Amino acid sequence: MVLILLSWIYIFFLAINLGFITDKILRLKNRNFVIHSVLGLFASTIFSSIWAIFGRINIEFHIILLLANLAIFLKYQKEIWLLYKSFFQELYSLTVSLKIALSITTILILAQCASIPYVLDNESYYIQTIKWINEYGFVKGLANLHFFLAQTSGWHILQSAFNFSFLYDKFNDISGFCLLLGNIFSIVKLNDYFKNNNQNYLIIGLLPLANVFFFQFISAPSPDIPIYIFSFVIFFYFLENFKTLTVENFNLIVILVLFSLFIKTTSVALILLPILLFFKNLKKLVPHLLKPILISIIVLTLFMVKNTIISGFPFFPIINFHFFETNYRIPETIARLYYQETKLYGYFLTNEQYDKMSVYELFIRWISLPKLHGLFNKLSIFLIIICPILIYKRFHKKAIWSLFFIMCLQLVLLLFSSPQYRFYMNFLLFFSFFLFALIVNKERIILIFLYFSIFVPGFILLTPINLNAFTNNKRALTASSFSAKNIIFPYKNTKLNTEFEHLKNDNLYFYSPVGNDFFWGTGDGKLPCVNKAQIEYFNYYYHIKPQMRTTDLKDGFYAKKTSKE
Repeated sequence: MVLILLSWIYIFFLAINLGFITDKILRLKNRNFVIHSVLGLFASTIFSSIWAIFGRINIEFHIILLLANLAIFLKYQKEIWLLYKSFFQELYSLTVSLKIALSITTILILAQCASIPYVLDNESYYIQTIKWINEYGFVKGLANLHFFLAQTSGWHILQSAFNFSFLYDKFNDISGFCLLLGNIFSIVKLNDYFKNNNQNYLIIGLLPLANVFFFQFISAPSPDIPIYIFSFVIFFYFLENFKTLTVENFNLIVILVLFSLFIKTTSVALILLPILLFFKNLKKLVPHLLKPILISIIVLTLFMVKNTIISGFPFFPIINFHFFETNYRIPETIARLYYQETKLYGYFLTNEQYDKMSVYELFIRWISLPKLHGLFNKLSIFLIIICPILIYKRFHKKAIWSLFFIMCLQLVLLLFSSPQYRFYMNFLLFFSFFLFALIVNKERIILIFLYFSIFVPGFILLTPINLNAFTNNKRALTASSFSAKNIIFPYKNTKLNTEFEHLKNDNLYFYSPVGNDFFWGTGDGKLPCVNKAQIEYFNYYYHIKPQMRTTDLKDGFYAKKTSKE
């Protein structure tokens, strides 16, 4: 915990400085401390992504980053100190109840981040993605080794910048840092609601009630967490500026949406928000489009370059086209398999079962899934039915209607791709809190719910809980709990105690987990790491196997065709 706290203080310092200079360059006129931090994370991600094209994100990267931040701080220290001063004044202005709630929440977030990682994807590709970036940067054809690595997220690029791998090997907590920022932003808005009675502030201020859901995902760099947090920030600025939009707030919303898309493409529905605001304020915004266009071009270019290097497809998982031929592009059969597996997972069906079912049968299957999947799927349908009635009767505003229709569109798109509840949880939470805000608006009752939302994850964190009632995944049945051993030093970044064997397959020397029945699992194995069962499977069924392009791992991998016999 203590080491994570120290690393976060340093990240705060870097993020505020970079956020300040980003705000100054773009003239956003932002005065919110959390927004400055998010802008700093965005700038760090962009800088890290450019760096990773050419080399590893390691000690030399951090020297340059630190020098740049010191230069910014020394040049603008008076203005930056004013940011800190206004932030502490904002915290001081919180009610006593909210100060206590935020303090306890901060400690619990730190404790959760120091505990055993829970997210299964952490063991299949999060750790390995970050290790590759730390040791080599973006590697050509890396997805040929393990096609999950084609999913390299902007969030994992950011984590590679802030895990300080050259110093310590257990920092894996950027999602926890993001959740802390989200809680600060929301609790301040909740405090403002108690003064101004603005319902928009209440809806956003209720975000900490979802900590009971968020906590299990923050001890690993899950890209879902920043999407949930940034979505609420975007929703707040969208609601507050729908009628009277400034150029500065439009540019801020554009940046937050671009950041979200760079982290996770399933958040694509968010792009409709700035588009809607643009057409609504056409005359005002057209003369000031240069900055958002340039930022969009930079992010889009980095997204395409990253994907082209790692998978050969600039818009992976879309494989309908590519700009040029490369000898390291993953085979289209494998790329299609990735898309197919992702789609089937949303319904828990085999390919044969899916093909035999009608759209209606798929919908019934989806809504009837057991445990958490079925619960959230049913909740989404309930919200789609009940929200229009309540919006019309109690909160008849175009901004809320816009968010509602975008939620519906997001869900429809996912039903035909991969309708996993975590891909639309940002909208589920928002409209759940919207309903809550229509029913409950008394400070005392809200605080009771807030403290209950602190007690539950705290209890789960300190008491081992069996999650059989919520999931059928045998590898996710035990909640992540805190141990006193982790007060100073966090738990390692993998929950698997896996041993690895060093194997050879033609020119590929690799590490494979021993006695691990998790087909996609690689854990914290040395590079290059892949389960030998994977290599045998793809060789047998798809007649390909990964091979090194040269004797240097930095030069990447290609898919070698093998005999069909």
